[in-house]
Amino acid sequence: MDNRKKTSRHWIARTLLIWAIETVALVLLAELLPGLSIDSWGTAIAASAAIGILNALLWPTLVYLTLPITVLTFGLLTLVLNGLIIWLASQFVPGMTITGFWTSVLIALGLTAINTFFSSLFAIDDDDSYYRNVLRKTIKRRVKPEESDVPGVFFLEIDGLSKPVLLRAIRNGHAPTLARWLETGSHRLVGWECDLSSQTGASQAGILFGNNFNMPAFRWYEKDTGRTMVSNHPKDAAEMEQRQSNGAGLLVQQGVSMGNVFSGDAPVSIFTFSTIRDRARSRPQSLYSYFVAPYNFTRGLLLFLWDSVLEIRAARRQRQRDIRPRLDDRGGVYPLLRATCTVFLRELSVYSLIGYMFAGVSSAYTTFVGYDEVAHHSGVERDDALDVLRKIDQQLARLESAVKDTPRPYHFVVLSDHGQSQGTTFKQRYHITLEEFVQTLLSEQHKVEGMLKTGEGWGNVNAVLTDAIQDDEQTASRVLRRAVKHRTHDGNVVLGPEHEEIKRQEEMEAKADDDEKKKVIVLASGNLGLIYFTSWKERMSYEQVNAAFPRMIPGLTQHEGIGFVLVRSEQHGPMAIGANGVYYLKDDRIEGEDPLAAFGPNTAHHLRRTDSFPYVADIMVNSFYDPATDEVAAFEELVGSHGGLGGDQMHPFLMFPAEWELENEKIVGADAVYTVLKGWLNQFH
Repeated sequence: MDNRKKTSRHWIARTLLIWAIETVALVLLAELLPGLSIDSWGTAIAASAAIGILNALLWPTLVYLTLPITVLTFGLLTLVLNGLIIWLASQFVPGMTITGFWTSVLIALGLTAINTFFSSLFAIDDDDSYYRNVLRKTIKRRVKPEESDVPGVFFLEIDGLSKPVLLRAIRNGHAPTLARWLETGSHRLVGWECDLSSQTGASQAGILFGNNFNMPAFRWYEKDTGRTMVSNHPKDAAEMEQRQSNGAGLLVQQGVSMGNVFSGDAPVSIFTFSTIRDRARSRPQSLYSYFVAPYNFTRGLLLFLWDSVLEIRAARRQRQRDIRPRLDDRGGVYPLLRATCTVFLRELSVYSLIGYMFAGVSSAYTTFVGYDEVAHHSGVERDDALDVLRKIDQQLARLESAVKDTPRPYHFVVLSDHGQSQGTTFKQRYHITLEEFVQTLLSEQHKVEGMLKTGEGWGNVNAVLTDAIQDDEQTASRVLRRAVKHRTHDGNVVLGPEHEEIKRQEEMEAKADDDEKKKVIVLASGNLGLIYFTSWKERMSYEQVNAAFPRMIPGLTQHEGIGFVLVRSEQHGPMAIGANGVYYLKDDRIEGEDPLAAFGPNTAHHLRRTDSFPYVADIMVNSFYDPATDEVAAFEELVGSHGGLGGDQMHPFLMFPAEWELENEKIVGADAVYTVLKGWLNQFH
């Protein structure tokens, strides 16, 4: 009884405070906006109350009826609906006059901005808000979840965060929620070692399916089909999932996949690359959870714009202070791309997950991509990357607070798929790209074709757009499909630098004859390079490469930016060759200096496994790793990178309820993580 009284008093106090804030906001806006007139404080109080009542009565139904259009307009329709509610309020409140409908929209933006500022100032959250209760009751009425004592499990992935960086972030106050879980003993933290290649595609295939065999990098070339596969291309991701899944994925039992590369065989998935075209499983209507609160989208839009400002400021500070390593090309649309990953995708994921918790789903897996995106461009422990991590940590507390109203208890497992290693890029160090350097080692008749200029951030944006154009029954979907027609390739929306690269390649292929098509393809995943000689239909041996391109392997291994290359010898089997030594992997024998000494005790194991892949490159190239400075040299233009070997990129983490058993804390490989997670889930099913 005491707890109920305390909760009731808290709710009343919170409501009165927000009412007061919005009243003051209306008075301020009346001074600033020529189209808004409020004749007294009494009118402002009445108007604030009227807006709140109309939102409570009309908003949930309006959003439900317009949700398909809201999703396809990426939430912009809600601004119109916000304006409509405020305009209706002005019709009922004497002394309040609004001139022009768009003035109502500006009022909605202003109310949200002021409310967000003061809510942050006074530490007001929405954990017990009216609209969360509306969402819970709406889902209870429509889904009818059964009350259960059997726990559900939510897997929350922080993309790109290594265990060492997490520990330092906890120590320095950047992850207070995770720190509290560890301090109270509710959770344990262990590290694990990911495979080569250390990137989201291979890691999530292993974690969600228990199988990432034959995935040598983020992007790779397949000689038998002549295709380049890219992990964050929806069509390619769907094919990869078909190859890796045996139908027993992590989420196969009533699970939900949210914002991942692969679905884990979940029956429901949202913004998941591999299932975007599967309309039976991709259900954007679950985004009702986000739009049910009237000003969520408006708040998200303002936070989006603010995050863009933060990116511009952070880039300028790095230049002014001459912080290195850094990327100077962070202008153009990049601030907007970053804000999409750090704000909108985060907010959509959290509110959707809360909705699924209220629906009582048994499991869910989601990826928070913001830290990885910012760390790529800013650095793994720069201020703005850690600020993004702190905001992700806040969302974990929000999810935790929702559990008290769910029809079943929930456990949270927080993990990462890989880390990141920092360093000045290969191009910045040596004023030449890997593709250009390989070209210098070839004869004139062979031409290097470089990697597609794409990125994970653009991939996330393109996935959302590709999802939005799939529904042939929605007029808005057809309109959007026409709008992006010239930026669509093979059914996928392709914005960003990759669009021009695809056009260039198509033009080259259309003009090329058979001899010109005999090219050398150079791809990159962080500090891992892949070299394919397309004139040979099978993987070239070490001896064949030396015979055809005698300068190639010596040139690569003697370059100071390259740590070693992996090739297969007809006589000796797989070999890791460095500048001053060779590691014969088949015989576990070293001749000269060990080229793998700096990369960790499991490096030989990872190389043997990768060498066994049918789609492994003719030559796999790993940049140097300097343990003294903890730096690598990415073959992509990324300050923080992952994909190869060396440093923290190989050392993600796993945080789980302390009472759960973990037989072996030395977890090597993403498929081993699947075994652990699946074992825990099976306890409840």
